[in-house]
Amino acid sequence: MLALRQARARRRPDAAAVPVTTNDPMNGIPVLHVEGDCIARAWELSLIALHENGCRLKTEYDKPEDPPSRDATMILTVADPLREPMIHKAFPGGPVELQEYVMEVCEGIKDHWVRDPSDPADTRWEYTYHQRLFAYAVPSGRVYDQIETLCQKLAKTFHTRRAQAITWKVWEDNDCYDPACLQSVWARITEESGEPVLSINVRFRSNDAYKAAFMNIFALVQLQQRMAARVSELSGRTVRIGRYVHMADSYHIYGSYFHEFDTRFLAAVERRTFEQRTLRYADYREMMEEARPALLEKARSMGRPA
Repeated sequence: MLALRQARARRRPDAAAVPVTTNDPMNGIPVLHVEGDCIARAWELSLIALHENGCRLKTEYDKPEDPPSRDATMILTVADPLREPMIHKAFPGGPVELQEYVMEVCEGIKDHWVRDPSDPADTRWEYTYHQRLFAYAVPSGRVYDQIETLCQKLAKTFHTRRAQAITWKVWEDNDCYDPACLQSVWARITEESGEPVLSINVRFRSNDAYKAAFMNIFALVQLQQRMAARVSELSGRTVRIGRYVHMADSYHIYGSYFHEFDTRFLAAVERRTFEQRTLRYADYREMMEEARPALLEKARSMGRPA
């Protein structure tokens, strides 16, 4: 528990965080819960908690020499998703790669790279999250913009419990090689001192905690902002974003990553302050926005004949 104690000791006094809680690991996969005041802190705490309290399970992607993964069911709460610092240096990439992923999830810049399910020879992607959320196609041919429907439901009835979007396609995903990890986005509005506040719950069936979860969370918080803006437009009332909850049935660190995780992530937690381990999004936003034209061209070139 040394890394976890050190991480707690280095938090500012005003940092919002709660201790990890877990069920008896001998009675099934552990259930872990962490809470942080910002995205970067919550993600960091979730990795420490998983490393310290996760169980050991094999995966379908292991090589013979790989040790079992660390795995748990995770409930990760970000109390204030827009609070700085929003970016953690330990995610696999930099600000431009993060901008690219936000555009992929929120704007669909790579939707053209989804394979034709009726063509067995098509080796492109099985899905994008944007396509499943904004252009969910059913066998009849009808296409649903689930996020727009969700926003319309909320604008009409702030307290509705029916504002959700799903990704799973039972007629495809039970048999495909790489089924969607993100399963659903659920939203609800509360009134805080007369001000509408949009909170969301996001559920993943499987989530690579070290290599993917930070980018997932960051992009989905950007989606949360866009949803709040759309509900504001439709309702005529300013809606701000509230807490973000990230739930993963299997939140895991692959055994093949253990050496890198120990020498890069845990070493940084032990040797550097939280401020040294993170970046302020506000300091990089302009540079990330300036990268948009190049990222759009990169996305357009995907799938072109060689």
